[in-house]
Amino acid sequence: MPEIHEVATLTSKGQLTLPKSIRQALGVDTGGKVAFDMRGGEIVVTRVDAEHEDPAIGAFLGLLEADIRAGRHVRSLPEDLARAMLEHAGHAVDLDEDIEGEVAL
Repeated sequence: MPEIHEVATLTSKGQLTLPKSIRQALGVDTGGKVAFDMRGGEIVVTRVDAEHEDPAIGAFLGLLEADIRAGRHVRSLPEDLARAMLEHAGHAVDLDEDIEGEVAL
């Protein structure tokens, strides 16, 4: 990791903004988590790789789990979809690659 020296100002509420170069070096963005460790009079800041904590997704996964345990609303995948998924399993994916064509959100 490159050596970076940045200065941040503590607010009256005890908050600070991580400088952009530090955020980039740690690979954190809005909503990202960092940990502070005190070691021999120095503070070490590291990225925390936390699981996704979206309450809507958590609620959905809870409902899905309950349905699976009860055997309701659960079917096997269509054979052609399962086959296509197996064919593409293990292929490297570049998440930063541009998407070609139209995308509907």
